[in-house]
Amino acid sequence: MPNLFITSTGTEIGKTLVTAALCHQLRRQGETVTALKPIISGVDQNTMAESDTGVIAKALGLPLTEEVINQISPFRYKAPLAPTMAAEKEGKTLDYDAVIARCQQAMKAEGFTLIEGVGGSFVPLTDDKLVADWIKDLGLKSILVAGSYLGTMSHIIATLEAMQARGLDVIGIVISESPEGDIFANPDLEKTAWEIEKLTKLPVSTIPRISDEDAWREVPPLLQLLKI
Repeated sequence: MPNLFITSTGTEIGKTLVTAALCHQLRRQGETVTALKPIISGVDQNTMAESDTGVIAKALGLPLTEEVINQISPFRYKAPLAPTMAAEKEGKTLDYDAVIARCQQAMKAEGFTLIEGVGGSFVPLTDDKLVADWIKDLGLKSILVAGSYLGTMSHIIATLEAMQARGLDVIGIVISESPEGDIFANPDLEKTAWEIEKLTKLPVSTIPRISDEDAWREVPPLLQLLKI
């Protein structure tokens, strides 16, 4: 399974933590890894080092040069909005065909290619394309990332069933523990995972809250989801 899409039930859930952790764990195992977050919003030059793009670059062991930034995230917008809205604020329209072409080019690289989506699986990219269309047009299997907050089980099942109805193959689920300050946070991470595994019949991994700056280094093993 050399190519994989990292998607989620919503935004600020933990996709980049999972992407970076997989980069780190695969590289530590001796694998060659290419990772992209082709579309990113809510970022500019002043925030690039702390952005998802910066995190992925660090997990890949790459310096955060302009070349690396363009390699990982070629489609960037300043407003923290869905791509359709973020692009519109800059008088632009996301070139969907260019996104697909860039991903397909990366998928030809040696070793593993990880492609991280933007927002949840059904966020609009253009007037007629959603993240789910992006996954399907690339023909990739997915890992679905979710939080542990109250209500996540409904969000996971709804997202999973909608993806499966489109013929998308989700191979596993990662539940990233929601912040303690969230009034809807569910403290029983493992119980939530057990329930989701029972309901979806898919393998489920969990990530507890990690306070380290480079949290991706401390994520529990995820490679079992890739079946390698």
